Amino acid sequence: MPAFSAYDGTKLAYHVFGDGYPVVCLPGGPTDSVYLGDLGGLSTHRQLIRLDLRGTGRSEMPEDAASCRCDRLVDDLEALREHLGLDQMDLLAHSAGANLAALYVGRHPERVSKLALITPSVRAVDFTITGDLRRETAQLRRDEPWFPAAFAALEAIVAGKATSDAWKAIAPFSYGRWDEVARAHQAAGDEQMNMEVVAAFGAEGAFDPDAARAALARFASPVLLLAGEVDPGAPPRTMAEFAGLFPNAELVVQAGAGHFPWLDDADRFVATTEAFLGWATASSPYLSGSGRLGRR
Repeated sequence: MPAFSAYDGTKLAYHVFGDGYPVVCLPGGPTDSVYLGDLGGLSTHRQLIRLDLRGTGRSEMPEDAASCRCDRLVDDLEALREHLGLDQMDLLAHSAGANLAALYVGRHPERVSKLALITPSVRAVDFTITGDLRRETAQLRRDEPWFPAAFAALEAIVAGKATSDAWKAIAPFSYGRWDEVARAHQAAGDEQMNMEVVAAFGAEGAFDPDAARAALARFASPVLLLAGEVDPGAPPRTMAEFAGLFPNAELVVQAGAGHFPWLDDADRFVATTEAFLGWATASSPYLSGSGRLGRR
């Protein structure tokens, strides 16, 4: 398994899938990046470099848990870029990983050639997703057999009466199909979560929304925001607002998809992301040295 040392000596792991020009992939959570898989087969088009953030997956837990705060992870991502020998990189981030991507773009905009945000979290830019909007999005699933119990749990959460059982009950809303694959994916995700790391990730001081918004407004490279049509966690209306922060962003809403669109319709997800990322050429500034990233 390839790994590298961060600025404080913490060993960080990453996983390589496929061949061709690389796309660095940031997981949400923060949690073990294994849940991303090969993003529905995107690895048949581009080489995926899937990072395990510190304290998750195969990466070491640092001595100082506070170093897992989102803004401090920017240095880890920069260390990965340097380790890989990339002058610039395409960057793909899912869910909470989009917060890290946004902060990285703010600090190192010249290092990102294309940015794909998949059902992104909006904490770094401090958008409010209202309870009414979450309910409206959830209502798209009202014909599902599991809907009554899940919607009642969502109502409790929105009303500030969240319980651990309520959070478990709304899991079907995250998937376009609440089938065996989705249930297994959800169960595995629960086991992969380190709550100490999650708490540190969003701790006080992690985000400066005004600075983040200003930085994204200056980021001229192409940006894709991919939303799931039925995802109350990242509703399309909020994703459109997020896209509006960038001068060169495209919003795509994947029909019938929830928070994990590569699971709901892999072919459509791969077609959308591959069309956006495209193929790098031998003269591309993406790579230094030989112009091709090998497995490390």
